Amino acid sequence: MKHFVGLVVTGALLAGCYTMEPARGITPETGTAVAFDISDVGRVALGGSMGPEIARIEGRLLSKDAEGDYEVAVTGVTLLRGGQQVWMGEHVTIKPTYISTTYLKKYSTGRTVALSAIGVAAVVAIASVAIIGSGDIEQQKPDTGGGVLRRLPLPHKLPPRGLRLNFPPTAF
Repeated sequence: MKHFVGLVVTGALLAGCYTMEPARGITPETGTAVAFDISDVGRVALGGSMGPEIARIEGRLLSKDAEGDYEVAVTGVTLLRGGQQVWMGEHVTIKPTYISTTYLKKYSTGRTVALSAIGVAAVVAIASVAIIGSGDIEQQKPDTGGGVLRRLPLPHKLPPRGLRLNFPPTAF
């Protein structure tokens, strides 16, 4: 149980919470997680290779060339009507004219603290239930109703073995 609690707390602290925040003029660095809202021009240009209803592309920035084109290892695509597609890091080149907004993945201290607090509270609650549940609680005896057991008579006697009963065919 101690190992489980340690793993949960460590996992919550290491995972942390991230948010996608607008870049606001900051150029993303190679290797960072990015997301791009795609403009109408981008939907038309990328429609043949990625589908016509792309709203956002998420992935890891592989490079940015001198012309400003981004090469991205795509991890997911959000569609205009709310659906999502998971990608496995396929490389896509995205021109600046295809992008309406650029987002950077940022570590969120507030969300991480909140998630960690919830995780610790859950672990404490589970541990306390396990500790209380394993205590020596007096076993309750089943209620027998205090009645007396009596043998009830059978409604009729069974026919002797080997006796055949013949019923007319219309009886059934």
